[in-house]
Amino acid sequence: MGIINRRTMLKAAGAAAALPLLGRAAFTADKVKIGFIFLGPIGDYGWTWAHNKGRLAVDEALGDKVETVYVENVPEDASAIPVIRDLAQQGCKLIFTTSYGYMDQTIEVAKEFPDVMFEHCTGFKRADNVSTYNSKFHEGRAVLGTISGKMSKSGTLGYLGSFKVPEVVLGVNSFCLSAQKQNPDAKVKLVMIDSWFDPPKEAAATETLINLGCDIVTTHTDSPAALQILEQKGLYGFGQGADMSSFAPKAHLTAIEDIWGPYYIERAQAIVDGTWKSKDTWDGFKEGTVAIAPYNEAIPEDVRKLADDVQAGYKDGSYDIFKGPIYDQDGNLKVKEGEVMTLDQLAVIDWFVKGVESAA
Repeated sequence: MGIINRRTMLKAAGAAAALPLLGRAAFTADKVKIGFIFLGPIGDYGWTWAHNKGRLAVDEALGDKVETVYVENVPEDASAIPVIRDLAQQGCKLIFTTSYGYMDQTIEVAKEFPDVMFEHCTGFKRADNVSTYNSKFHEGRAVLGTISGKMSKSGTLGYLGSFKVPEVVLGVNSFCLSAQKQNPDAKVKLVMIDSWFDPPKEAAATETLINLGCDIVTTHTDSPAALQILEQKGLYGFGQGADMSSFAPKAHLTAIEDIWGPYYIERAQAIVDGTWKSKDTWDGFKEGTVAIAPYNEAIPEDVRKLADDVQAGYKDGSYDIFKGPIYDQDGNLKVKEGEVMTLDQLAVIDWFVKGVESAA
């Protein structure tokens, strides 16, 4: 897939505004310097916040062995290149680029600095000094879909998406299939807003989904705007990337939490030890990269058990929502009875399952 802007909060001003931040931490020769590129401000919730928690975990775990620096609000276009390059020129030995839209830019800069190691999040292009890493968010979506399939009174569920990239398509499909496992008639109304973070758009799209009869809406964007609308309407939804229950205590059923710390520590330690090698990592429930926030008391006990069983099944390998038969939106059989989609297939998926309907 081509470069798709991801979480472009401050497109025009991002890189220019970020560059001055690069010099704030002086390089210390006896420490390994590690850089992070963030697409938005750290804030106190969501995608960038979760990645920064991972950075802080590196600081805490490795202490004086490392020095971490970061740049916020870096757009996912060509302007990211000088920002990544500057981190390398500062002496960073390891640079994490934490969003899909930095893929080609990471590869380009990596060619210029063969002695610097890079880690790109959610992409698929690697090199000797470029690793890729991801999280099986779709496993968490299976839990949310299971809860929604059991709790929805209308059987019409909403999905607030960002861009049609594999990560999002996977999430939509996992959510829909899991809901249909509990309610075969369940359908998912989908709205893509072409942004990872745009609270007004997210709120407006949520209103649209509610008007279409959705009584539960899950979000694949970063702000709690959808949850706040659902709270006002007395409906339900889920947090994204972090526990967002404080924003909508009644509407927030649970959330997928992104846990990056252990991976970041492991890879930083490998640089310190001189054992770093390029690889692809795609962890999930089993490894702890994906977690589920505490359940809202509104979730009945039998539904909690179903949700817990999904988590347990992913951890012990006995459950996979992408097991056939699976049909696409047009009713074509895409996965035969008993077959399970491979991770390679899931990584590039670009079609929606039966029951997903555009809300546009």
